[in-house]
Amino acid sequence: MSIFSPLQLGALALSNRIVMAPMTRSRATADGLPTEVMVDYYRQRATAGLIISEGIAPSENGRGYARTPGIYSGKQIKAWAKITQAVHENGGRIVAQIMHVGRIANAVNKALDSETVSPSAIRARGKMYTDVQGMQPFDEPRALEHNEIAQVIAEYRNAAESALSAGFDGVELHCTSGYLPAQFLCTGTNKRTDNYGGNVVNRARFVFEVLEAMASVGGAQRVGLRICPDNPFNDLHDDDPQQTFDYLLQEASALDLSYLHVIRFPTGRVDNIAIGQRYFGGRLIGNESYSFDEAEVAVAAGELAAVSFGRDFIANPDLVERLQCGKELTAFDPQTLYTPGAEGYSRYPPAGV
Repeated sequence: MSIFSPLQLGALALSNRIVMAPMTRSRATADGLPTEVMVDYYRQRATAGLIISEGIAPSENGRGYARTPGIYSGKQIKAWAKITQAVHENGGRIVAQIMHVGRIANAVNKALDSETVSPSAIRARGKMYTDVQGMQPFDEPRALEHNEIAQVIAEYRNAAESALSAGFDGVELHCTSGYLPAQFLCTGTNKRTDNYGGNVVNRARFVFEVLEAMASVGGAQRVGLRICPDNPFNDLHDDDPQQTFDYLLQEASALDLSYLHVIRFPTGRVDNIAIGQRYFGGRLIGNESYSFDEAEVAVAAGELAAVSFGRDFIANPDLVERLQCGKELTAFDPQTLYTPGAEGYSRYPPAGV
C-alpha cells in the first residue's frame, strides 16, 4: 500500500493518503468571516487526499484567537461555500474542523456580547495575542450551568449542519489542544460535581454527546475525531490520560466514525499512535512531524491509513506532486504564519515557478 493510493474513510473518498492538517492561519476578518484570500489558499492545496480546515468556531462564544473563522452566520456559511466549491472544482475533498476554544480566549478577540465559558471557572495559565492590545492573559471563564450544556452541544450540531450546507464533505471534532471538549475530559480543568464531571464516564459524556449531535446531521461516517492524549498545551492536565483515552476511544469506536486523527506525542505518558491503532485500526490518520519516508513506511505497514502534514503544506501548495516527483520542499516563513493578507499564505509558488 502506498501513500499515493486511494482510500475510503467512511463516506469520504480520498484520492491519496496525504492529508492536509488543520492549521490556524488567522486570515479571517475580525468578526470571523472567511476571506477571498482563503479561497485561493484552499484551492491551491486541493490535490491533498483530504483537506482538514483550520479550526472553525461553532458560536461567538467558541472563538478566542484573533481573526479566526466561524460558521454560525449566514454570511460565514456563504463565504465557506466559495471555499468548498473551489476545492471541489479542483478535485479535492475538505472537512470542517469544529473548534470551540472554551477558556482559551481573550475578550478583545471576541464580540462584546460574547462570553468565555468552560466546564469549571479555572483560568488557564498563559497569554494569547490580540490585534488591539498585543499579548494578553487568558480570560477567567464562567463555568457552564448544567442546563446550558445542551445549548453548547446544539451549537456543534448546528455547525455540522452549516458545514454540510456550505459544501464540506464532513466535519471533524477538535478534541485536544486544551479546547472545550478536552477541558471536559481532563481532571485538571473539570471540577464539576454533576453528571458531566468526576469519573471518566461523566467527563467523557460531553464529547460523546457532541459527536452524536454532529453525526445526527449527515451520519457518523462523515464525522472525524482529533485527539492528542496527555498533551499539556494550553495548560491542560489529566491525572490518568491512559484511563481517560482508553475509555474514550473504546466507546467512540462503536459510533462508526469516519476516522480518528491522532497527534503523536513521544514524551507523553500514553503511546498515542498505539492507542489509536487499538481502537481505530484502518481508520487512523497520524499527525505530527512525519517525514515523507516515515509516512510511506507507516502506511505500507498498515500502521496508519493516512498521514496528515501541516508545516509542509504551508509553503508547498503542490506538496503531493513534489513528494511524487522527489522535488525539494520549500521552507515556510515563520514571520508570516498569522499575519493578515496573502503574503506567506497564498503566495507560495508551486515547484518550478
